[in-house]
Amino acid sequence: MDRLQLWLQEAVDIALGWLSSPPALMQFGLLIAAYILATLLSRRLTPALERTLTPKAEATHPIARLRRFALQFLPLLLPLLAYALTAVGEGLTRATFGTGEVIAFGKRVFLFLAALELVRRILPPGLLKFMGRYILLPVMALNALGVLDEVTAWLDAAQVNLGEIRFTALGLIRGVIAGALLFWLGSWSNRQSSGYIKAQADLRPATRELAIKASEVAIFGAAFLLLMSIMGIDLTAVAVLSGALGVGIGLGLQQIAANFVSGIILLLEGQTTVGDYVELDGGEKGTIVKMTARACVLETFDGKWIVVPNEHFITSRVVNYSDQGSANRYEALFSVSYETDINIVPDIIERAVSQLPFVLQQPDGPDCELRGFGESSVDFAVEYWVSGIDDGKNKYGSAVLFAIWNALKEAGIQMPYPHRVVELRNAAT
Repeated sequence: MDRLQLWLQEAVDIALGWLSSPPALMQFGLLIAAYILATLLSRRLTPALERTLTPKAEATHPIARLRRFALQFLPLLLPLLAYALTAVGEGLTRATFGTGEVIAFGKRVFLFLAALELVRRILPPGLLKFMGRYILLPVMALNALGVLDEVTAWLDAAQVNLGEIRFTALGLIRGVIAGALLFWLGSWSNRQSSGYIKAQADLRPATRELAIKASEVAIFGAAFLLLMSIMGIDLTAVAVLSGALGVGIGLGLQQIAANFVSGIILLLEGQTTVGDYVELDGGEKGTIVKMTARACVLETFDGKWIVVPNEHFITSRVVNYSDQGSANRYEALFSVSYETDINIVPDIIERAVSQLPFVLQQPDGPDCELRGFGESSVDFAVEYWVSGIDDGKNKYGSAVLFAIWNALKEAGIQMPYPHRVVELRNAAT
């Protein structure tokens, strides 16, 4: 409180001295003239800059995006022009009178107004606006009052102890600000790089996923190391921490490490990727909808999601039905009665199944095979190729069975059902 009262008393004395000093009054006049001239210039320059910087509505190239970005800063034109004109006036005043405290104060006020416009009208809602409101504006206000150096020196002298690590209050504040900005910038850079990589259609899906993961690790790793350097923390401590982390992974996080390495191997090999329909030895089967550093997410045909650790794809047998959309072969079983001329059945069934629109002729057309002689029927199977996955033998299998049934009925061939003959011995007559 004593320090605050001293500052207030000094401010009052300075203000009274300015009001009674002719050079100070002249500087006030220069400030007013600089503001009026800046207002006139901004009114003339703003429409011209808007016409120059506004791109066509349909333009999406980088230059157009840069011009739209620059348009957002037009509200800063007036305070920055006033700041520049005041700086010129300060130079003339100091050269003429050897003093310029009043006009220097006005220059700092114009800079504060520019920061105020930046926070109010330009910064987007979120972290940047929050930091602008509660960090940038107080700093610029202290600078305008001319006490920023004293406050900075006081914070630099204050010690903050965290165990064996010692920080100054100023260093801690600087670290928090730098950390927030670095990781916000890292998150924005990660989104931009991820969008760019996903837009590269010539890359395989597995390669795109690997590139996205690698860029994410590189961006945030660089942000972390830069933050450590800004806060003045010796990077050898990071090396010790990394060694301890490695020991922890080796002892207690073996499964997580195994799944992480397995995920990298899957992305590098590209044998299974997003969009493939797979079946594992454990019975899990579905379409891969997401691949993370720890697990793959399978979506079944009934909409359920199954999370399968990456290690299972490396250590167990995996059946990949898709493999970038390759054809798959299925079969449909049926039977005919023993009274049927079985020599005509293959031709009838192959012709009927071939007429279905989803049945492929390459790599092979429908193939009807005799499978065996049952108790009450002769058993057949027709094999056919389709471009896709049969959801539990229902997507294509049902249509094939309908075609078999209709073809046999049209040919007058009966599909058998079990018959039993009962013989009664020593029956009473």
